[in-house]
Amino acid sequence: MNILVFAESAEGKIIKSGLEAISYGAKTAGSPVTVVTSGPLNGDGGAGAAGAAKVMVASGVNGSDSGQVSKLIVAAAKSTGADIIVLSHDNTGKLAGPRVAAALGAGLVAGAIALPDTSNGFVVKKNVFSGKAFAHVRINTATKVVAVLPNALGVSAGGGAAAVESFAGDFGTAGVRVKEVKKESTGGMVPLPEAEMVVSGGRGLKGPENWGMIEELAKELGATTACSRPVADIGWRPHHEHVGQTGIAIRPNLYIAVGISGAIQHLAGVNGSKVIVVVNNDKEAPFFKAADYGIIGDAFEVVPKLVEAMKAHNANK
Repeated sequence: MNILVFAESAEGKIIKSGLEAISYGAKTAGSPVTVVTSGPLNGDGGAGAAGAAKVMVASGVNGSDSGQVSKLIVAAAKSTGADIIVLSHDNTGKLAGPRVAAALGAGLVAGAIALPDTSNGFVVKKNVFSGKAFAHVRINTATKVVAVLPNALGVSAGGGAAAVESFAGDFGTAGVRVKEVKKESTGGMVPLPEAEMVVSGGRGLKGPENWGMIEELAKELGATTACSRPVADIGWRPHHEHVGQTGIAIRPNLYIAVGISGAIQHLAGVNGSKVIVVVNNDKEAPFFKAADYGIIGDAFEVVPKLVEAMKAHNANK
């Protein structure tokens, strides 16, 4: 199989979701793969360590324009003769994936969470019904497009450096013009879509003045803070911290929910977490049904004890 991976880059590096797509492609192929990006990169941008043998860097492509990105991927696929195209199922991938599949006459699986089963065809596992069930989708077309769900498989490090070369082509004229980019401050924390650990708070905290213990616990864990939708709607926390079906969908290794009841919309955006810990004083809170660990108790008593325990743990490292 000949695999091409599209990986986004920022500030000279391949972003985490792009590295995950590269690792997915390399594991599927059983060998390093070819990567295309719109660059520019510092060196190979980390692509080689994730499993890339070669990185093709295109210039003149607006990464915010899914039309141009799609044409870049299609051009690279034709240039390399790729029969499998892998990309991330992030904001860019959700827009570009269907365009690429249509242009190449390819079957598409969006949101893959496991490596393809090639024992009898090409079958890819994905979530359905907001993560409540799984589907195993068979792609029968000669060319295949797989969009990998971020944080589903992680990055497998250990490769070498990738060769870097320029890639030119006609990618059309951008229909999107970026006038200004404003980045939300994360206070040094990992952005939510990339976070391995997340500590989230809800209305059970009673007010924004009590958010300090959430931030303190996150700091001791090396985690990122988040919140439920009601908390963002009433202005306790900024909207970019809102996780759930109507906010940011996340799949961290650890998700700690403090004072969140666990409405179905919230669960739909966080139920891909590897481990869920719930702290709530209502033993009937629906979140406990989805939790791996639950603590029934007052958050104002439980969280400070967790912080104290983490401080002791960190001091003994």
